[in-house]
Formats: sequence, structure tokens, C-alpha cells
Amino acid sequence: MPDTTPLIDNTSSKQVGITPEGWLTDSWYFAAVSADLKPGTQIRRVILGQPVVLARTNAGEAFALRDICPHRMVPLSSGRQVEEKGEATLECPYHGWRFGTDGVCRLIPALTEDSPYDPNKIKVRNYPLHEVNGAVFIFISSDPRFDGTPDVPVPDFGPLPDKPNFVMREHFNCRFDDALYGLIDPGHVAYVHNQWWWRPPSAGYKIKEKRFVPMERGWAIEKHSPSSNSKLYRWVFGDAVETEICFQLPGFRWEKISNDRATFLTLTCMTPESELETHVTQLTWWVGAPLISVFKPLGKHMGRKFLSQDKQVTTSQTANAPYQSGMILMDDVDTQSKWYLKAKKEWAASRKEQRAFINPVEPTTLRWRS
Repeated sequence: MPDTTPLIDNTSSKQVGITPEGWLTDSWYFAAVSADLKPGTQIRRVILGQPVVLARTNAGEAFALRDICPHRMVPLSSGRQVEEKGEATLECPYHGWRFGTDGVCRLIPALTEDSPYDPNKIKVRNYPLHEVNGAVFIFISSDPRFDGTPDVPVPDFGPLPDKPNFVMREHFNCRFDDALYGLIDPGHVAYVHNQWWWRPPSAGYKIKEKRFVPMERGWAIEKHSPSSNSKLYRWVFGDAVETEICFQLPGFRWEKISNDRATFLTLTCMTPESELETHVTQLTWWVGAPLISVFKPLGKHMGRKFLSQDKQVTTSQTANAPYQSGMILMDDVDTQSKWYLKAKKEWAASRKEQRAFINPVEPTTLRWRS
């Protein structure tokens, strides 16, 4: 019989809930924008150090497999989708092996009818997907042989339109955690994002005081009025507007701005690719805010500017990463980074001990100057 032992897979480490690189497993990650997956096509991604083929059948079903044919290691993403006995399969371009959306091999053309080999006993890893609001999320289990329903709730960011109004993407040349620290760090805004239309130096420094509360696998800043120097909010929404900012493991941060007439939500997703590559995707939805639609080109320019500035500063961190492993984290401005580290540790412990996650965050008010 053929050897069906999987090829090397970093996520098969004995560690449960976390990889040797420090990436959380048994977790949902952003994989792609729905529009990236055209019917009958597939694309290649690297997620948590592993090649993944994301595909959509002609019938519209999205699926994900490990992008390595177990026969001769050719990427399945370079093949084509064909029907095998009325079922959608992905065909390897080297020898024509066909794999169903569940990863099970359906056909090995070279085998004769009297062959003792059973193609159905060969399988590539398949990954659960969740598609909602024009975004595709992938579940990465600690067990590369996992073939069930995830016990972790799918990402839920509230009612949103069927697709984002615009999407920003950027590859950060840095470690996942370094990119994420910047995502939840309020202290860098005055220095990295000091445009006249957002946080001009002339605004000076002010005491910020925010109430934080725990939420599922993360925390949130309770609803509050936007900072007085955030001119853009006032231009678009008027004065009666509230902001809510949330963070959730493994790497989602979203900001919801709303009043009784409109809702605007920006979701930033962090997906680790390799130890020094992190894919950052920012999706924005809105309803009931026609002025935003008018200024959409400007909004896209602003989004790109923000991401490029964060990329620049985190890339500079990477240059010094080999020389220093520790960081100095202060109270209160760096408390969210401390929460993140504690939450990561607790997530890994809860998965190893097969128990519920205990959120280390407690309701508190943080104060800093920015």
C-alpha cells in the first residue's frame, strides 16, 4: 500500500494551541476576499508557514486544501478543476491525481482496474472555511488530520453588507507579534500617523482615558465619542457619533463608528505567513453614509498611507530583532500588549488542558498621554 504519511507540516508540533513560532492554532484566520475566488478557479496562499490552495467550485462552494500533492509535491493550485463522477475535484497537473473538496483522492489515472491501491485512502489536509460579508476565514487546527467541525466560534463582527466597500492589503516584513503590537498600540499614532487630517502635531498631547472590558477571546474599548482631533469623523457623521474598538485573538481588530443614521466598520486582519512575513488586510464596510462614498478614493488613499507607515516602522524593528528578544512594556499605554501576551499563553494552556478559555482581561480604565 502507498505511504500516506503527511509531508512535513509545522502545525503538527506536539504543542497544542500554539506553534513553535508563537502562532495560535485552533483558531480562525483571514484567508481571502470572496472576490478573489472566482468560480472554477483557485489561488495559492501561505498561512502559518504552510501552503494552502483556496478554491471555489463552479457551483460556488469555497474550499481549502494543503497545496501539495502527496505524490510528487507539485502545487495543486497550478492544476485545474474537473468533474469526477459528477463531483468537483482539483486535478494535479503532473500525473492527474484528483482530489475532492474534502481532500480525499478520487482518481489516480495511472492505476489499472486490477490495482490493489485504493485512491480513497489517500488524502491531503483540508481546512474548514467560513465565508461571510465578502470575506473568507480559515480554521487552522493544531491537528493536521483534523476533519470535523471547529469548536471555536466563527468570527462575528455584527451586521454588515454582503461585501466590503474597499479592501487594503499589505505585506509586512516582520514577525506576526511585532505587527500586532502596532495594531493595538495607542502610543505610536502621534508619531507614525501625524497627518493634518488625522493627528496633526499642532493638536498637542492630551490625556486619554478609556474604559476597557473583556469580550470573547479579547477585549473592547466601550462605546465613546471619537477623539476631539479626529476631524474626519465629524465631517462625515456629524456630532452625534460613537466609536467602539475591539480586539480578538488571534489577530482581528475592528473599529465601528455609528449613529442612528449610519454605520462604518473597518476590520484589520493579521495573518502570519512565515516568521518574518505577515499579511495585513483591512476591509471597510459602511451603510447610510453617502458622503463616504463620495470621498471613497480619498479614503483608500488614507488607508494605504496608514498601512505603509505601519509597515515602514515594523520593518525597521525587524532589523534589530536578532539582537534583542525582550521589550520594555509600560503601564497603561502598553497594557493591551501585555493582555495579548497573557491571552496567547492562556489560549495555548486551555487547548492543551482541553478546557474553556479564561480571559485574563478584567474591566479597567487605562490612562495615557498622546
